[in-house]
Amino acid sequence: MMFTTSVSVLLLLAFPAVISDVVDFSECSEFFFEGNPPVIPDILENSTPQNNTYKTICQKYMNSYRFATLYDTTNRIPVFSAYKFTAAAKIPRPRVEWMNEPQLEHFNEEMGMPYANQAIDEDYCYNKCNVGRGHLFPSCHSPDEVFAQSTFTLTNTVPQKESFNSGSWNGMEIKTKDVMGEYCRDKGDQNNILAYVLVGAVPGNNKLNERVNIPSFMWMTFCCYNSSSQSWISQAYWAPNEDENKADNITIDEISLQELQNLLSTTRVEITQLFDNNCAKNRNTYYPLRARSKMRERMNLRPQRRRLSLTEQRSLARGCLAASGDTSGYVPFHRQSPPRFRSLCPTKD
Repeated sequence: MMFTTSVSVLLLLAFPAVISDVVDFSECSEFFFEGNPPVIPDILENSTPQNNTYKTICQKYMNSYRFATLYDTTNRIPVFSAYKFTAAAKIPRPRVEWMNEPQLEHFNEEMGMPYANQAIDEDYCYNKCNVGRGHLFPSCHSPDEVFAQSTFTLTNTVPQKESFNSGSWNGMEIKTKDVMGEYCRDKGDQNNILAYVLVGAVPGNNKLNERVNIPSFMWMTFCCYNSSSQSWISQAYWAPNEDENKADNITIDEISLQELQNLLSTTRVEITQLFDNNCAKNRNTYYPLRARSKMRERMNLRPQRRRLSLTEQRSLARGCLAASGDTSGYVPFHRQSPPRFRSLCPTKD
């Protein structure tokens, strides 16, 4: 039995690891508006997870907290990541290995496999679901290279359709980077950019590698102070995690914070409040951010996302494992991939 544990530890050490703090969010409250994380009844209340399925992670990299994540160890995906947007910097994509979080695991003599509670890099290898590692906190929203590197932890990623990741979702990330850089300021020092951002995923009905939930929807919202209007403003986005055709030039429209909250209140993880006091220190000073007409035209905001037909969805689902147990067309991971504990994944994600 001791041999099994030793092998597990050796295999654990073979993976790049980031040593974050699995503690309640009060330790890294700086990443939340007014210091308060979202409210999710029976899951996250008063900065503390309410059951063992969900873990609050203060993401630490190079001895400093960089962002915060609520992680679902059953679905092996994050519920959301929270961060501060502080600079519209042009940071090249880092060339770093994907990292895991050892503190999510509990080793014992009966355990023969590491990372039972989270996704690993090999989960994404050679999959037939057309998904890659999709950031919640995107590296392009980082203020510097170190912050960008810190986002490459698999506790900050979900299985995201590759064409969606590189298509309309990437366009939204670029668009919000420009909008926050122009409109959002630190109320205490208006020379500085500051926005509080939440990005999350809604669990779906399919699994990657029989382990990792493939989200059905993804969402993003931010709250910040606008010095011009002297008010707290917000913007939100919601889109299905579906394959896209590049020729369709799909973009994601912004919606209001309240619209997003209404959508999330009907999902499996019922988030009832995203920002403390709904992104307003005074309820009379909240205004949704609506881009000016010229900016809307320049950024091509108006086209709606096209929902795939039922036939298209069924066709795309044939390569994935359904949660109901329907494995038609699915090739099990261990039959098509190299040994699990040798990191032979392609570098592209």
